[in-house]
Amino acid sequence: MQDYIEIGTVVNTFGIKGFLKVNPYTDDIKRFEKLQKVYLVKNKERTTYEVEEVKFQKNVVLIKVKGINSIEEAERVRNYSVQIDRKDAVPLPEDTYFIVDIIGMTVYEEETGKELGILEDVFPTKSNDVYVVRDTLGKQLLLPATYEVIKTVDVPNKKMIVHLLEGLQ
Repeated sequence: MQDYIEIGTVVNTFGIKGFLKVNPYTDDIKRFEKLQKVYLVKNKERTTYEVEEVKFQKNVVLIKVKGINSIEEAERVRNYSVQIDRKDAVPLPEDTYFIVDIIGMTVYEEETGKELGILEDVFPTKSNDVYVVRDTLGKQLLLPATYEVIKTVDVPNKKMIVHLLEGLQ
């Protein structure tokens, strides 16, 4: 498992004092209020910043970090990913997973045991996430992340068992 979890992306600046406008990757943006430090990452280069203040504006998070004090300085970190230490992550409810932990899993069909491919992306939708699985021939399979479809998720072994409903094949 990775030591860091990506929690958002800096999409813009806010104001003249160096606030970062962050598109969050969480269902509960209030989690940002508890952060004491974040990492801003670009091209695998990770820089630690102490969080000074957090505000909310619609569905984005405004973060003020120590060391970025102007719009010009904030502009330099636009498009950087925002990460935290895994140990600082809020515990997830049962049967929910960090996307970083399921990307790359090998996906198998429940009844036959046939390998369907590798989970390569997750798309959030209003009703449920959709898992994108690609087979060795490049064919893409879209699976709704529902209890009817996703049967077993084995994070340590990077293995997922799914039940293919009629029409998914």
